[in-house]
Amino acid sequence: MDAAATPAGLALDPGFVSLAALPPGTAGRVVSVGSSAGALSPLERRLLELGFVNGEHVEILAEARPGRDPFVVRVGHTTLALRRREAESVWIELHRPGSNASPRAASAP
Repeated sequence: MDAAATPAGLALDPGFVSLAALPPGTAGRVVSVGSSAGALSPLERRLLELGFVNGEHVEILAEARPGRDPFVVRVGHTTLALRRREAESVWIELHRPGSNASPRAASAP
C-alpha cells in the first residue's frame, strides 16, 4: 500500500482514505488496518478487535468541535468514539453515489 498526502489527509492509490481524514456523514468500507510494511502495532491490533476488519461498513456520525477530536464512528453495528491519531492507520474505500449494487450482482445473468 502506497500512501500519499492529499488536501483531505492521507490517501492510498486509488481512492483509499485514512479514517482520520473523513468528515461526518461519510460512509465506506474498511480496506485494511496498518501498513503492509511491518507488523501491526498494539493499537492496530486493538482496532481489528473492535471490528475494523476488511469489508466492514464504516460511517462517521459526528465530531467534537472545535478540534474535531474525538469523533464518533459506526463500524458494523458498533458505535465508538476515537481520536483522529488512533484512526490514522485505518484505510477506507469511500462509497460512491449510485454504486449501491455489488460487483457480483452487476455481473449476474
